[in-house]
Amino acid sequence: MKVIFGVLSLLVVLAIVGSIARRQLHAVAPGSAVGAGAIAGSAASFAVDPNASTVAEQARSIQERARADTARALEQGAQRNERADP
Repeated sequence: MKVIFGVLSLLVVLAIVGSIARRQLHAVAPGSAVGAGAIAGSAASFAVDPNASTVAEQARSIQERARADTARALEQGAQRNERADP
C-alpha cells in the first residue's frame, strides 16, 4: 500500500514539475505565441511610465506604484474591519 501511494505521489510531483517547466520554456522561447501572450498579460497590469528614460527608472516607477497600491489596499482593509466591528 505504501508503495502505491509513493508511486502515485511521485507521479503527481513529476506532473507538476513538468507543467511548470513547460510554462517556463514557453515564456522564454522566442516566437512563442503562448509565452508572448502570458508576458503581455502580466505586463499590462503595470503600465510603464513613458517619462522614464531608463529601465532602472521604469523599474522604480513600477515598484513605487506597487507599494502605493499595497498601502491603499491595506488601508481599505483596515477601514472595512473598523466598520465591521460593532
